[in-house]
Amino acid sequence: MDFTQAVEIAKHIYWIGMYLENDPFQCHPYFIENGDESILIDPGSMLEFEAVVRKVNTISSMKNIKYIILHHQDPDLAAAVPEMEKLIDRSDLLVITHSRMVPLVKHYLIRSDYYEIDKHGHQLVSGDLHLQFVTTPYCHSPGAFVTYEPFTKTLFSGDIFGGIEESWEFFAGKDYFEKAKPFHAEYMPSRDIFNYALTKIEKLELEMIAPQHGSIIQKEKIAGLIEKMKALECGLYIEKEYKDRLIHTIEELKEKDLALRASMQEIKEKEELLFQKAKMADMGEMIANIAHQWRQPLALNNTLISILKEKNQQEALRSTELAEKLQEMENNIQYMSKTIDDFMHFFHPKKEKNLFLISEVVRHTLEITDPMLKKAGVSLTFEISSEEAVEGYMNEYMQVVISILHNAKDTLLHRKTKDPDISLRLYENGKDVVLDIGDNAGGVQQENIHRIFDPYFTTKHKSLGTGLGLYISKMIIEKNMDGTLSISNTQDGALFRITLPRQSKTGKTDATQPDH
Repeated sequence: MDFTQAVEIAKHIYWIGMYLENDPFQCHPYFIENGDESILIDPGSMLEFEAVVRKVNTISSMKNIKYIILHHQDPDLAAAVPEMEKLIDRSDLLVITHSRMVPLVKHYLIRSDYYEIDKHGHQLVSGDLHLQFVTTPYCHSPGAFVTYEPFTKTLFSGDIFGGIEESWEFFAGKDYFEKAKPFHAEYMPSRDIFNYALTKIEKLELEMIAPQHGSIIQKEKIAGLIEKMKALECGLYIEKEYKDRLIHTIEELKEKDLALRASMQEIKEKEELLFQKAKMADMGEMIANIAHQWRQPLALNNTLISILKEKNQQEALRSTELAEKLQEMENNIQYMSKTIDDFMHFFHPKKEKNLFLISEVVRHTLEITDPMLKKAGVSLTFEISSEEAVEGYMNEYMQVVISILHNAKDTLLHRKTKDPDISLRLYENGKDVVLDIGDNAGGVQQENIHRIFDPYFTTKHKSLGTGLGLYISKMIIEKNMDGTLSISNTQDGALFRITLPRQSKTGKTDATQPDH
């Protein structure tokens, strides 16, 4: 191959550089023949000036050059441009570069106008020629870029893929990575920045890479070379102090990450324990309710059995009377069995989210808590203006309502409120279903209202509560069901508001006020 002449490396694309003896920095300008809109790429310094001009004139003419591409601002690439401008002598000559480069290359006394790639969609269309410009910031210049010619699939890569070699080979051999390695280790700022550029480049369909330094790389060597380049330590990474500090920082971050994960597990375990503790507290209330609900039917059955025994001994028991008493006892037992079912249903909740009607859940909750509230002398009203479904954990929602009712009942009793009352109102607000639970106990003191959902916070005597019920309730609604649970004060007392996104319209509306 005669390197004293221009070498066509692809259709209409020519290497027009020269071999500099004993110079490891071989510089390679390229020329794209495109009629009177031809393109000169990285023309070089004054060391190559005469050779470049001569070779261009053997292919076309310097006066046919309309564009000069400068991939970065270094003198080995751009210093000859002012002298070439004189030979080209065209008022429409444009220097193609990035806007970050313009303030620097103007110091060469370039007179031509600039075609800034970042202001022209990172492309140039000239007749049938279509060039694409891919930015590779900080490799090694802030405004660095590479040029891709899609017809021949040739990449003009500037400093990237350049090599340092005194025994120069025109086409890269098997050992080219070893020649490219020292150049990139010294000139690329860091492995991360270099890899960012390589990732953009490897997305292109490439037949050939034509760098400014080193050797031309043919298709079969491109993929392997890129993989080796990605693992290369360069820039800051070859500075031992920086590398040691980086490794130390990485190790610290790993330790913090492990500590954070352990902490998250610990928090999850604690939340589960708190949940179980609150559940046990609620269980105590529920057992009290069951005992209260069972007391009357048990007493009735005991009385009926005594009556039947007495009449049987006196042989005064009629068959019709026996049947009636047995039916009455069976009804009492069924009532007791239903109470147990309610209890088991509540304390063995399903963990899959399901659609459910809040109105039905609240009605069922009031059936369970009715004895507790009656015993405390608390009157209750429930107004329904929505029959919308929500998605979530039905039994956990029931637990929240029970916990709020318990809290309201305890506060009413503790403050000895005259005519204690709890009111519930179910309604729609936009895309949400809202349940308001209010009482007339006077409300929460302003200095405590922001702490009401904190774990273990309670204004009651220790014998009256754990301070976990409202904390767990907020966690259930907001963490498990993507809703909100809030508290505010009204003129009469506290108002708890449970808001959940509605799921589907049933078409039913109802307003009832149960008799308690």
